[in-house]
Amino acid sequence: MMTLVDNTFADPSLVAQATQERASPEARAPERGAMPPVSVNGVTISRRAIAAEVQNFPARSPAASWHAATRGLVIRELLLQEARRLAIPIAQRRDEDGRKETVEDALLRALIQHEIPIPEADEATLRRFYDNNPRRFETPPLYEVGHILVAARRDDAVAFAAAREKAMSLAADVARASERFAALARAFSDCPSAALGGSLGQIGPGDTTPEFEDALMELAPGEISAPVETRYGVHLIHLERKIEGRQLPFEAVKERIAAYLDAHVRRQATAQYISLLIGQADICGIALDGADSPLTQ
Repeated sequence: MMTLVDNTFADPSLVAQATQERASPEARAPERGAMPPVSVNGVTISRRAIAAEVQNFPARSPAASWHAATRGLVIRELLLQEARRLAIPIAQRRDEDGRKETVEDALLRALIQHEIPIPEADEATLRRFYDNNPRRFETPPLYEVGHILVAARRDDAVAFAAAREKAMSLAADVARASERFAALARAFSDCPSAALGGSLGQIGPGDTTPEFEDALMELAPGEISAPVETRYGVHLIHLERKIEGRQLPFEAVKERIAAYLDAHVRRQATAQYISLLIGQADICGIALDGADSPLTQ
């Protein structure tokens, strides 16, 4: 199954994500006066700015959100200072609706493009990744499935117990004469597929509930499951045929591989670049991991 994700750091809002870390379990919710002032090379990051940023950093606790928001603002300020120091020229872009990006976002984008050049993967590299990860480039298997549903809600204990009993009775009937599955589905299934003898057609991974899919994975073609309970009720599942996935040709996925590798290298390079800047900066009020010197790799 193709699982590559196309993601880059062209959007400056993603910069801080390159080096986000979870707040330590020891972190306490910040109290006014208890948290030391935060600054980057003498530039203060205000509590008001941090409080406004917290909504963008959901976490397990208010303290963890505060820490993550502070970290994001510190990294942003650090990068903006570096962009201004280098006097990198910018050209503000407009989106499809005509809205112009901010000067700060343009600075961040220009800094990354200028200071973190990413080499483009050649054909041999793309082919090697394809050959070394064959399972990433398979279409999902398909299953031709029929089922009988005895509908009931889980929160109705009496109705669900009755559905379970009825499904067990139908399972016994099917065990005696499996060729009657379609007829029993037409007569007793509560699913609209009853009109088709219980046929759901071809389905793939993720098309059904986890319980249904888990039971389906255990069946060989021609087999019928024991009763399977889901939020919809109780099912009997008949696997009619399995169509194995096939490997996609290299040419069909080459561009997605290139995008994936570009994003992967870009994330690593951006994180390293930020780490080096942190190691050189005077940051007060929050401890960040950074390289001790520009020579650290």
